[in-house]
Amino acid sequence: MIEVRRGAERYRGGDEDAGIESWHAFSFGPHYDPDNLRFGALVACNEERLAAGAGFDEHPHRDTEIVTWVVEGELTHRDSTGHATTVRPGDLQRLSSAGGVRHVERNDGPTPLRFVQMWLTPLAPGGEPEYEVVREIADGTPYPLPRAGATLRVYRLGADGRTAVPGAARVYVHVVRGAVRLGAEHLVAGDAARISDAEGLELVAPAGAQCLVWEMGPEPVYG
Repeated sequence: MIEVRRGAERYRGGDEDAGIESWHAFSFGPHYDPDNLRFGALVACNEERLAAGAGFDEHPHRDTEIVTWVVEGELTHRDSTGHATTVRPGDLQRLSSAGGVRHVERNDGPTPLRFVQMWLTPLAPGGEPEYEVVREIADGTPYPLPRAGATLRVYRLGADGRTAVPGAARVYVHVVRGAVRLGAEHLVAGDAARISDAEGLELVAPAGAQCLVWEMGPEPVYG
């Protein structure tokens, strides 16, 4: 089964006066939707845009796997475990908040920042926080999140490019750039597909595209 959620259907958040624009794919904050709480371990897939000098002040997280993909600009990250990092396009950042961590996310650069941030629920609560940045992650390389029982792949497809969709129990496809065909569905930037127990599918990009693809199993998740 393929369920397509359009970018235009996302819940609007952020604070435009503060230079923050957010679009949430899942039920979030004041936009409570009991039919759209999660897909497998994935509980958030947010498109974020920060103007130069804007950002999220220090705030807490716990028992959440936070994965960030920078599309344009530079993201400054600082957290309570002592990490201070600049994350650039092509870099993949992971923060396992585990038993608790605080962090700051800002655009300290001179140009607008755009990133996609995804939150996943771990298989078990607690533990020690972890942090990692993979610089210039290679196309299609699996990036496993053992704590959430999930794997992420980044696909950069050229014109007429195609790739097989993983045959996992649950697959989540988010289109970052361009447009793709997925079976009989046509997805453009901002759209997402939630795929359950589908086999033999391909992502086809007639004019090129960039996609984030999560593979998740059928096992129950914590929370």
